[in-house]
Amino acid sequence: MVAVDGIELCTESFGDPSDPPVLLIMGTGASMLWWDEGFCRTLAEGGRFVIRYDHRDTGRSTTYEPGRPGYTGADLVGDAVRVLDAHELQAAHVVGVSAGGALAQLLALDHAESVLSLVLISTSSAVPGDRGLPSPTEEFMRFVSAAHVDWSDGESVIEHQVAYARVLAGGRRPFDEAAARALVRRDVERAHDFAAVRNHDSLPDGDLSHASLSSIAVPTLVIHGTADPMFPLRHGQALAEQISGARLLTLEDAGHGVERADRQTIAAAVLEHTSAGTAD
Repeated sequence: MVAVDGIELCTESFGDPSDPPVLLIMGTGASMLWWDEGFCRTLAEGGRFVIRYDHRDTGRSTTYEPGRPGYTGADLVGDAVRVLDAHELQAAHVVGVSAGGALAQLLALDHAESVLSLVLISTSSAVPGDRGLPSPTEEFMRFVSAAHVDWSDGESVIEHQVAYARVLAGGRRPFDEAAARALVRRDVERAHDFAAVRNHDSLPDGDLSHASLSSIAVPTLVIHGTADPMFPLRHGQALAEQISGARLLTLEDAGHGVERADRQTIAAAVLEHTSAGTAD
């Protein structure tokens, strides 16, 4: 547990602290459990010191009353720095997925000294602007507009989260419902108050950067699935075009997030991307 600035953040590390550090930032509304433990250990076995953590209002970190978050989006960016400070790290390679990828971009813009490189997975530009990018798929929009969940009923929440995971998977590959259900149940049961994750949907921005992504100077790898229903592939392509020197890795038929079928591919890409300056 990291206790700083009046809050507590739950973190977990893997590997040797003397190895190059990799900070994993999950999407808002998602605890660190969505960074699969096996994925983290694969990175650690590849010679990286890996840190994952629970955002506020997820998992075991400080939780606020639903509908009354005592923080902003900018505070979530600052939390990444707080985690690094707690581990006595000046900087790390930063890997973010979904909204965690947006937080990673903002971290690189506002706290450039803390970022050695970026890996941005299933995400879009964190900087506002009229980019003419495609909207989420019709199936995704139907789900978010019609889904009903009783947040006071754990089983209702689990059913909702599993159904959401199915939609995010994109529909082009078999969906492992049993694995998704086991992860969701663990996530719900582990949280102080799982209903508080809804706070992430209405956070004020706070003092966020509006600098251009072209000002990001660290090596950047963008990873995006061709079947992502939340951010269709063009979002990843545009992101790679906006960040100077960024590379794009596409995952055929992959949906939104780090899917089991892609974990080894993504882990290998992260290890390769973060290998600059490390010993063989």
